[in-house]
Amino acid sequence: MPVNLQGRSFLKLLDFTSDEIRYLLDLSKEFKKLKLTRTPHRYLEGKNIAIVFEKTSTRTRCSFEVGAFDLGMNVTYIGPGSSQMGAKESIEDTVRVLGRFYDGIEYRGFSQDIVEEMGAKAGVPVWNGLTDDFHPTQMLADVMTIEENFGKLKGLNLTFMGDARNNVGNSLMVVSAKLGINFTACGPKELMPKEELVETCRKIAAENGSTITLTDDPKKGCKGAHAIYTDIWVSMGEPDNVWTERIKLLEKYRVTKDIMKMADEKAIFLHCLPSFHDTNTTIGQDIAKKFGVTEMEVADDVFESPQSKVFDEAENRMHTIKAVMYATLK
Repeated sequence: MPVNLQGRSFLKLLDFTSDEIRYLLDLSKEFKKLKLTRTPHRYLEGKNIAIVFEKTSTRTRCSFEVGAFDLGMNVTYIGPGSSQMGAKESIEDTVRVLGRFYDGIEYRGFSQDIVEEMGAKAGVPVWNGLTDDFHPTQMLADVMTIEENFGKLKGLNLTFMGDARNNVGNSLMVVSAKLGINFTACGPKELMPKEELVETCRKIAAENGSTITLTDDPKKGCKGAHAIYTDIWVSMGEPDNVWTERIKLLEKYRVTKDIMKMADEKAIFLHCLPSFHDTNTTIGQDIAKKFGVTEMEVADDVFESPQSKVFDEAENRMHTIKAVMYATLK
């Protein structure tokens, strides 16, 4: 049956079938070819989108803007503190106005409830650029990168190291279940995804011939992994006072050369970025002074190794976001 996503919002991957996700990945590959061959593809000429950011961003903002420009669209950026949404004007009222001005709306912020409400009230497609619970556009880029390296997805083993209850850990588990990837969350027991989401994903995974595993043992978690994925230990918006506890909990889950040796010999390393793999940032320098830690979730020699595909992954954000916008607006 042909896939038609016209008019749909893109809020979380639980809302989409395996075939619909597969369609978006195939479409992303086509847009990547068009981009690399400099073939014009202004298929959405004259449309207008708003990108609303309550959390700051580099890759997500640039991916939406460049993708929109390539497709012939105009973009309005609404940054943190530059609108009355949620302050003088309710989210419901704001998006009902934006939906009359724009053909599509991106939201990057905190509560999943906000983007769900936007999707229900806007009257146009709404795209989730990140919430505290889910990060669906990142997932498309991640699995696209894995498929580029292994030529397939079904049956591969993906391990997430660290705080597996965050938006990336949650979303990786969902997309793995949908696409038949064996997913392992490897981290402290107190930082695992919510049991309700785990059980939902296990049912979906069983339908697609894959498994969901939770473990606090790095040797068990990384054995045979085709991709090892990690994320920063303290997420955007969390208070500074969690650093001490988080470092203590997660140091054994830092992705090092020894961790990579536990994986498949052709294993790749993935990270959604930004990454604290050195002290070349003000935050990295501050953490090093306070805690004596110069590498956080990944060692620099892994981040800079040939196994690291993080910049291919970052580039693929643009191609996959372009596919989402085109599929829902065409």
